[in-house]
Amino acid sequence: MSQFSRRDFLAASLAATGTAFSLDEWAFANQADTTRNPNLHIAAFRFDVSPPKGHSLCGGWIKPVVGYDDSLEAIGYVLLGAGKPIVVCAVDWTGLLNDAHIAWRTALAEAAGTTIDRVAVQCVHQHNAPFACLNAEQIILEQGDLPHIVELDFFNECLDKARKSVTTALPKAEPVTHVAHSQGKVDKVASNRRIDRDKAGKIVRMRGSSCKDERLRSMTEGTIDPFLKTLAFYNKDKKLVSCHYYSTHPMSYYGDGRVSSDFTGIARKQRQQEEPGCTHIYFTGCAGNISAGKYNDGTKPMRGILAKRIYEGIIASEKGLKPEPVGQLTWKTHDILPPVRSTLNVEELTKTISNKDNSVVNRNRPSYMLAWLQRVEKKIPITLSSLQMNDIKTLHLPAESFIEYQLRAQSIQPDQFIATAAYGDGGPWYIPVAEEYPAGGYEVSVAFCDPGIDTVMTQGMKSLLDS
Repeated sequence: MSQFSRRDFLAASLAATGTAFSLDEWAFANQADTTRNPNLHIAAFRFDVSPPKGHSLCGGWIKPVVGYDDSLEAIGYVLLGAGKPIVVCAVDWTGLLNDAHIAWRTALAEAAGTTIDRVAVQCVHQHNAPFACLNAEQIILEQGDLPHIVELDFFNECLDKARKSVTTALPKAEPVTHVAHSQGKVDKVASNRRIDRDKAGKIVRMRGSSCKDERLRSMTEGTIDPFLKTLAFYNKDKKLVSCHYYSTHPMSYYGDGRVSSDFTGIARKQRQQEEPGCTHIYFTGCAGNISAGKYNDGTKPMRGILAKRIYEGIIASEKGLKPEPVGQLTWKTHDILPPVRSTLNVEELTKTISNKDNSVVNRNRPSYMLAWLQRVEKKIPITLSSLQMNDIKTLHLPAESFIEYQLRAQSIQPDQFIATAAYGDGGPWYIPVAEEYPAGGYEVSVAFCDPGIDTVMTQGMKSLLDS
């Protein structure tokens, strides 16, 4: 393994992507900026992020791109008039981790004329899509025989598109006079994956994104959040941007090499076609332990059926929108550095990655683990953030957070509307709640943090949500 340092690779990676970055910027921060009666404007942007043919999907351990069912997009908005610009973006990728996530936020910040702490980038988490970690890519490249995790030329092209899209959108910004929020119930989509347990509470079998086991499908939905939430921005009575939040793994089926935004993306695109004058954005909430497995047998017709159910949830949610004047706007951030799992060991991970007898998944996946270890060693934090207007609060969380975090956030401020987007910086992979660690199961087995992450995350959420 090369002795190229983490600091050197961070600088080299971001230089290669054309971003400006200083490690000195990463002093741990807990910040809040409130503007009363802001003179708000919003600039919506979107651009294609579909990978080229032959590019790896989901980290390189499923079939690479052979064709396209529909495109992948990055869609977001820039808020102007409340201090430095605020950027929020959703990306149709499996994940953006560590330096890759930092590079996206930096590129968007530069284009919008703001700072990285005022940028939130959340992935939707489809699996026939890129799973981008520049650090893991460097690690596997040193092996010489592993498939790319993300190709740097393609990654750079996406950053160029991001900059161009934002700079093109800014002159077209429209006034924001009103905001609205609502929610609608989604039927027969979300179900808890960790439902099959023995008498001691241990996980026996996971109910995945699709499931053909009739016994597992007949079991209860388990703990979910059944509501799709919507936050919308208006210029008087004109709806400009409509953001939708729902918690489930967004895969009907995958692994066939055909790029797709899958059922949540299809639902979003249908709504977009109906309202071309309004930008619709979809965010996946805390879905680390949530999927459509109870209702999805993995057959191809189910993609359209699940898309219809998400679409109906969007329509139901938007029916309740009641615009109200923007009284004040707050942007809050809270930096965390979660504790690394004690079982992660540099030497053992390096041996596993180097062992050519191992499968690709059992070599590429440990590269993500090693990348996380290196990041924490250098104390580069994850930034949690929240946009707050009137009695509306959004929450931007990292990685594959469990649904309990989302429900916990709502309990912290039960009288306010809390819309949660997870799958931000994917560095830690799965983020279970503390009580689920003893139960084991797949998600716990691939969590990069120890149970102390629960306290760190919860304290961060309280810091953001407490008035």
